[in-house]
Amino acid sequence: MNRWQRTPLGTRLALALGVLSLIVFGIVGTVLVTSTRGFLARQLDDQLAKTQKEQAGVYNKWKPPYTWHQLVYNPSTGNVSSVAGNELPPARDLDEFETLAKDFVEQKEEDHLFQTIFIHGEGPFRARACEISGGNILVSAAPIGDLNSTVRWLIILSVGAFAAALVILVVAGRLVLRRGLRPLSDMASTAHDITSHDLTDSSHLPVRAQGKGGGPEVEELRTSFNVMLDHIDSSLAARTAAEQRLRRFIADASHELRTPLTSIRGYADLFRYAAANEPEEREAHLAKIREETERMSVLVDDLLLLARLDSETPLRQEEVDLVEVASAAAQAFVAAHPDYPLDFDAPSRVPVQGDGMRLRQVLDNLLTNIARHTPAGTEVELRVNADAVMTVSDTGPGIPPEHQARIFDRFYRIDDSRNRSIGGTGLGLSIVHSIVSAHGGTVNLSSEPGRTTFIISLSPLRKPAEPDRPAQRPQPEVDDAPQEHPSPWSQ
Repeated sequence: MNRWQRTPLGTRLALALGVLSLIVFGIVGTVLVTSTRGFLARQLDDQLAKTQKEQAGVYNKWKPPYTWHQLVYNPSTGNVSSVAGNELPPARDLDEFETLAKDFVEQKEEDHLFQTIFIHGEGPFRARACEISGGNILVSAAPIGDLNSTVRWLIILSVGAFAAALVILVVAGRLVLRRGLRPLSDMASTAHDITSHDLTDSSHLPVRAQGKGGGPEVEELRTSFNVMLDHIDSSLAARTAAEQRLRRFIADASHELRTPLTSIRGYADLFRYAAANEPEEREAHLAKIREETERMSVLVDDLLLLARLDSETPLRQEEVDLVEVASAAAQAFVAAHPDYPLDFDAPSRVPVQGDGMRLRQVLDNLLTNIARHTPAGTEVELRVNADAVMTVSDTGPGIPPEHQARIFDRFYRIDDSRNRSIGGTGLGLSIVHSIVSAHGGTVNLSSEPGRTTFIISLSPLRKPAEPDRPAQRPQPEVDDAPQEHPSPWSQ
């Protein structure tokens, strides 16, 4: 980065404004001096022409201004004579007057001829030649020194005025820009203040861009800056929460996996001892090893499923009849748990877009939890409506209010009734929540003593209206309204 790039923005803008003003002043000054010089030169030419016209008939009696030089040239003889007794121009400069007179005689196109000549010791003169009585040529020369002095004074005055205006413009512009850019400096200070905060322990950004003024552009920038900080703050909070959940998840998963591994290691040692000393106990120890292995396999499968859902692995999307999925889950539950009476109610058909196997897993997990955590004889309800909303209810003891907010967390258990001794890992409801979320739906819990309800809301598949078709043979009417299905699984 060079020195110019390291210069503050306000200074660079002020200098750029000064350079632009200098160019403008230069153009204005040049136009002003040029036009003024041209105007004065035209005035001098007009004065020469007016004077010669006045003395054309009486030039021997009319005396010109004392600073002028005049002579009369006779084309036929080539002689020159003075006017009204005035002295002729210096001898070494007479040739220029004679040349001007001869040029006028030769051109014979206009009644006058202008030319700028130089007289030694006096400077430049503006000369004019015209014809007078007798065919003679009158040559008059007026000094240009006054004109040049006026133009020179105008240049000095313009340069001085423009220089003073340029200095004032740069200094005042720098002050105005510094005041106008102060809100940007405040935002830069806010950004530097953010860098001084340690975000490793806390993701909260307590600073925001304050102040007012600066115009609508700066106000918009300040608002955008604060919105960005709010977004960063929420993103950091979400990242911190995700990291904490990940740490807790890893710790819980390690603990869950360590338990069956420790059991397998212990039963393996017992199996080795029994193989050598008590062969009749080998089968019992081998069965325990298989049991713990199956439990660990289920846990690993659940963890892999959650990992796939977290990584947004696409599900197998196809048209699924939600009623068929719920009916199959209800039949399986009744067959496996005959002590739990189940009431099933659903319309004829509810199509949705999703993965039928995973939706079945959602219902299986909810129904299995009921059988695992409520006493035998608890009444169960499974209902599906036409809006693709499924409700799973039971009349068990309910879930305490202080635990309902975390019921879908991974490895979360409420009390000793939901412990590892009865096979729970705390992943069932978290899998339910992840699968439903992957389908773009929601799952909510409503629980009180004697009534616990899980409400699963999905998006029904709406088919486009079919175009008109030719008349066909009448078909029997079908009532699509929700019907009360008798529950063959009620006990």
